[in-house]
Amino acid sequence: MIIVISGPSGVGKGTVVQKLIEKNPHFVRSISCTTRKPREGEKNGRDYHFINEDKFFELIQKNDLAEFAFVHGYHYGTPLKNLTKEKTDVILQIDVQGAKKIKNRFPEALLIFLLPPSMEILTNRLTGRGTETEEEQERRLKRAKEEIKERTFYDYIVVNDDIKRVVSKIEKIIEKEHKLHQQNKTTSSQ
Repeated sequence: MIIVISGPSGVGKGTVVQKLIEKNPHFVRSISCTTRKPREGEKNGRDYHFINEDKFFELIQKNDLAEFAFVHGYHYGTPLKNLTKEKTDVILQIDVQGAKKIKNRFPEALLIFLLPPSMEILTNRLTGRGTETEEEQERRLKRAKEEIKERTFYDYIVVNDDIKRVVSKIEKIIEKEHKLHQQNKTTSSQ
């Protein structure tokens, strides 16, 4: 199953995905490509595939990306090969634009939107990261408000107020969706 986790910058997508994979070794994280520079502590091939624009556009030309978008001044994309693994739960940590493209291309994909407990908490998380300039933070907060309006496009909305609770809730959602998919397969094959 393809599982998309989206939400505004600073909502904790990376932490949630990391905890899901730590608790569920059968989950596979799809590693996106990006033209942005690594943040402190990020590693190429683990967090993202950090590539230049020429390489990014080459991937587009070859149809090697399932989706791609221009976000916060950088290009991001999901390699198609990451999504074609059979009998594997693949988690994508992507933005709203990318989620819509994935759902259009893979209608059975499960879309989960992470909401911050409040805009004040989101602002504090973003400024607390210390990875963006004030101008970038303002741009991300403005975009966050736009992305939050898009949450109704998602199958599930989860407020990220407590990491253990959120991870448990997402695990239950995935389990429920697996059962529904199995029931649908059984019903359609009869």
